[in-house]
Amino acid sequence: MNKDLEKKSEELEQTLMKQLQLFKEDSKDWVKVGGLVLAGGLLTFAIVKATQKKRNRETERAMEVLEREGLLSKNLEKKLTSSSKGAFWPKLSERLLLVGLAFAKEKFFPNLFTPAAEDETAEEESK
Repeated sequence: MNKDLEKKSEELEQTLMKQLQLFKEDSKDWVKVGGLVLAGGLLTFAIVKATQKKRNRETERAMEVLEREGLLSKNLEKKLTSSSKGAFWPKLSERLLLVGLAFAKEKFFPNLFTPAAEDETAEEESK
């Protein structure tokens, strides 16, 4: 009876160890994806903040100069501080961003979930 229980406990421990090992391997993949998403989000946030600050500083400088010269009116101030829509460059930058994301997806995403041994064989085959 004791031997039977010991045997079952060993089998359960081995099963548990295998399940933990599989969970660790799966979680590595999710951590990679989460890290990529987080890095992309932080990069995008930094770029947006930097361009907004630059635009705001330039507008404030222009308003200061116009105020010193006495040319600043309420209409002109409203036009300077309101956001402009329909510009060409933001649409172009959005398209370039989407093309870059599609390229990165095609290039790096398939290799993200393959083990390192398969990566080496794939590199050798491509040469």
